[in-house]
Amino acid sequence: MFDSRHFLLFLAAAFLLAITPGPGIFYVLARSLAGGRREGVLSSLGTFVGGLFHVLAAALGISAVLAASAVAFHTVKYAGAAYLIWLGVRMIRARNAEMVVNASQVQTAGAFRQGIFTEVLNPKTALFFLSFIPQFIAPQLGHVFLQFIVLGALSVLLNTAADLLVVALAAPLERKLKSSVRFHRGQRVASGLGMITLGTYVALADTR
Repeated sequence: MFDSRHFLLFLAAAFLLAITPGPGIFYVLARSLAGGRREGVLSSLGTFVGGLFHVLAAALGISAVLAASAVAFHTVKYAGAAYLIWLGVRMIRARNAEMVVNASQVQTAGAFRQGIFTEVLNPKTALFFLSFIPQFIAPQLGHVFLQFIVLGALSVLLNTAADLLVVALAAPLERKLKSSVRFHRGQRVASGLGMITLGTYVALADTR
């Protein structure tokens, strides 16, 4: 069902994105600092469920687009590639931006439920899945919906694994992110370059 080369590329890109500090990781980190490990784990599981919701919704949409027109599907791919490049540029430009984890502002009630709603109500998550996953789908192999579900679920699993690691290392990770400006800056630049490379590659691959 998958081309091995594209699948390995997907795993590498998804792993890079999973370990990139972003809103999801900082939300889980804040929950862990405010309510302890149990709060962090429940929040991670909540964002996992919310992420699967976006995967299912995006899979239904992409399948509908492909059924309607192959041209429309490639339009989605090119638009997604452009979005990935834009994300990479924005990461690099924001390399000096301050990252703040404010645990005192995080409510400790309903961590699992709040994690679901936090992820489900984030339109950027939906936009990301719509732009990222189609780059690795091969319509000629069939089962587009299933391809999307499998790749999306793997991406969400990697994100959740990274979140759970953050829960386990909450206190030292907070100190590292606050104290090491060089680490923060270098990580963002590396992730940004990875996104730009990925977007460029998938945009040019279809032209060969």
